[in-house]
Amino acid sequence: MDFEDYFPSMVASLGAEGFIGELYNGFHLLMDANKGLITFESLKMNCFMLGLEVRDEELVYMLMEGDLDGDGALNQMEFCILMFRLSPCLMDGPKIYTTHQGVDPMLM
Repeated sequence: MDFEDYFPSMVASLGAEGFIGELYNGFHLLMDANKGLITFESLKMNCFMLGLEVRDEELVYMLMEGDLDGDGALNQMEFCILMFRLSPCLMDGPKIYTTHQGVDPMLM
């Protein structure tokens, strides 16, 4: 299976702020509305709703890959960091810096 990284073209067309906004929208689509986090259950439910057949072990691995604070779920910042890490082309391009309040779309 070939992987095509669309993030760089999204940044080019949306700009940094628009791209971060789209990441936030993606987070909100996947998160558990009551917890404000992407949990195993919310990820599993969304995969099912999208018609994706993903094993439980794969879902756990996805969460572990991005879980920086060890709580077993992804908050908004962890999700955005994971998306950047999974985009090799984006990591080689202009940088978007984070602040303690969120993501600063200042390009270098």
